[in-house]
Amino acid sequence: MNRWTGAATLVLLMVIGTTPPLPAENPVSTVPVLSDGDLSAWETRVFSGLTRYVRVELDGRTALKAVSDAAASGVYRNIRIDLEKMPILHWNWRVDNTLGDIDETGKGGDDYPARIYVVSSHPVFFWRTRALTYVWSSALPEGAVWPNAFAKNARMIAVRSGSSGLRRWHTEQRNVREDFQRFFGNDVRHIDAVALMTDTDNTGGRAVAYYGDIWFSP
Repeated sequence: MNRWTGAATLVLLMVIGTTPPLPAENPVSTVPVLSDGDLSAWETRVFSGLTRYVRVELDGRTALKAVSDAAASGVYRNIRIDLEKMPILHWNWRVDNTLGDIDETGKGGDDYPARIYVVSSHPVFFWRTRALTYVWSSALPEGAVWPNAFAKNARMIAVRSGSSGLRRWHTEQRNVREDFQRFFGNDVRHIDAVALMTDTDNTGGRAVAYYGDIWFSP
């Protein structure tokens, strides 16, 4: 993005000037973060135009549809997860199109058809906040990891890449605690927020994606 928005701003807005994090739920069960596309516990931040997030029925399931037309806005939920007890993040997603041969490591190409943030915030020093961003990359290979062009405290991780697997559902899982250790060298005990964003404001393109259920497990 050609100004200080996107990943950097979304991370900051999730940890300052908002409602306090919610406590983790029963540690012996899974912890739902998003269910059936219901955003009643989520908040919205608009950066450059409005990405539309709506509940839809698709392929026999209720999901959250995101449509971005040269826009960038995200939704986030403040929720505290104990990664010692619940380190595994699960989610379902579907992407209908990618954004071509863009440079996702630079500010001009910081656009993604789908991305999921997990944020570990610092209560006083916001610059010590850390974020992992799991993305469906348009151009970089699956498994690539790089610093966000606007926020060096955010690591981008290509879970899916390119046109392979478009227009069908995929189920993913990541060990978030291990990813913080691997990519930041920090043993992170808690995360404090989860966010979703489909954005195309830099490329001026259009992206359509769907987010299914998101949850944590032991």
